[in-house]
Amino acid sequence: MSAAAASRLLLVEDDPGVYHFLLPALSAHGYRVQHARDLAQAKQVAHFEMVILDLGLPDGQGEQFIPHLRAYSDVPILVLSARQDELDKVHCLNLGADDYLMKPFGLPELLARIQVALRRTAIMQMRDHVYQHQSLQINRASGIVTKQGQPLHLSPIEHALLMLLASKPGTIFTHSQLLAQVWGADFINETHYLRIHIGRLRAKLEADPSAPQTLLTELGIGYRLA
Repeated sequence: MSAAAASRLLLVEDDPGVYHFLLPALSAHGYRVQHARDLAQAKQVAHFEMVILDLGLPDGQGEQFIPHLRAYSDVPILVLSARQDELDKVHCLNLGADDYLMKPFGLPELLARIQVALRRTAIMQMRDHVYQHQSLQINRASGIVTKQGQPLHLSPIEHALLMLLASKPGTIFTHSQLLAQVWGADFINETHYLRIHIGRLRAKLEADPSAPQTLLTELGIGYRLA
């Protein structure tokens, strides 16, 4: 059994058909699952390493739990939802969710996403704020970025963007998140600023900027580091 498969998961789901399927399925793969049927129950659970969160709950919207949890924890949040609107997905990611899986979904895909999220968290803890991908290394503690062992010279905006993306590798940062945190809240609609600086970053980071392997696009949503 892997280390990830021994992790404690909090499943926030009120649909009996879903939780009667997921509870035994996740347990069979070695996860320790705590189940909450609504927001009130979810807020009472103290110890878990990842949240699987439904949006439609009896006592409110599941997305209300995201800022509540983010106030004190950075554990991965995977949203499960039947909502098909891309704006719902962007909204949850803006609030601080790490991933979004639409219903209906297959168990293999859910398990893969859980494993990726838990592995990413474990790797970042072990690396002590150092991100390594191929020949690129980002040391968030010192702010130094190197490629093939040589320092990369970045503009202040490029540096700020890269450090923000490197704070949670693999996690999608939406356009508005990046614009608000790097340029300020007054710039959340200036997506052309973002496109220009992402393009400049890719020219410095990627072997082939037209086929990026490190700084990836989530079409219509935002960007993430591989």
